[in-house]
Amino acid sequence: MEVFNLTPRAFLLALAGALALDLALGDPAWLPHPVRGIGKLITWLEGRLYPRERHPGRERRRGLVLAATVVTGTFAATTALLWLARHLFPGLEILLTAYFIYASMAIRDLGRAATAVYVPLRQGNLQTARQQLQLIVSRDTMHLPEGEVARATVETVAENTVDAVIAPLFYALLGGAPLAMAYRAANTLDAMVGYRNERYRDFGRTAARLDDAANYLPARVGGAVMLGTAAILGYDWRRAWYAWRRNAGRHPSPNAGIPEAVMAGALGVRLGGTNFYHGRPEERPAIGPEFQPVRCEHIGQAVQAMYAASLCFWVMAAAAGWWIRWQW
Repeated sequence: MEVFNLTPRAFLLALAGALALDLALGDPAWLPHPVRGIGKLITWLEGRLYPRERHPGRERRRGLVLAATVVTGTFAATTALLWLARHLFPGLEILLTAYFIYASMAIRDLGRAATAVYVPLRQGNLQTARQQLQLIVSRDTMHLPEGEVARATVETVAENTVDAVIAPLFYALLGGAPLAMAYRAANTLDAMVGYRNERYRDFGRTAARLDDAANYLPARVGGAVMLGTAAILGYDWRRAWYAWRRNAGRHPSPNAGIPEAVMAGALGVRLGGTNFYHGRPEERPAIGPEFQPVRCEHIGQAVQAMYAASLCFWVMAAAAGWWIRWQW
């Protein structure tokens, strides 16, 4: 099955349709969404693969089976549906490609989720802000002060600028909708089982490492795009570049530190610190320790930077996609 079957014009139409759907709809509950299906598949497989008797080696092997099944299954199913659409009706393949690329992204939902924290926080309703934040982060939020709520929101916007926007488009450019959906499956696996706690330390190891590998190039491409858009928006791109070089490696993730460092430098805010997960503290080295603490208004600036980077990379992906498919 040919991944690059679409003509350059058809691929551009699919990319434009994906962006329009994401910005117009986000992820409404009434619309069937493949990622929800992937999440249900992961839950179902976990219930059957997780060993009843704990053993690190057995857990790692079964976690590998889980990751391989979900990612390859997602790629194969997406490719098969596109092949079927191609033979049923030529225009249907373009529509389905647009839908799958749209389903792999989350530009509007990311902006909307951050705004849902920002608005009550600005209004002084800290409890509601904490509740909204809990929907988008894995750390404990119910006792966070205002500054820590703002910090957590800016950090998740920065990290997900890569995970939810740039990486899916990056893989759509390389391998069309099937590879974009395979990436989203790997990212969903990491979000569900890629933790270092007692249950998932071994079972989720493959999922966590696969997500790290999948995000390695997009994180660095995304960091460069964020630097460019910081300059366009009038933020301090030189400070952002300095923070990337000096602070990104302090983050425990090999990838998340890059967009967080760029965002910290662009806004001039200090990220990192103590996070609590299930009541247990986890100390993260400071990113931009010399910068000011995060305030409520920085959330809006982070969302603005995320939208700018998303649109900038979409234009780059469209131009590169046209050239690649024309050469192909």
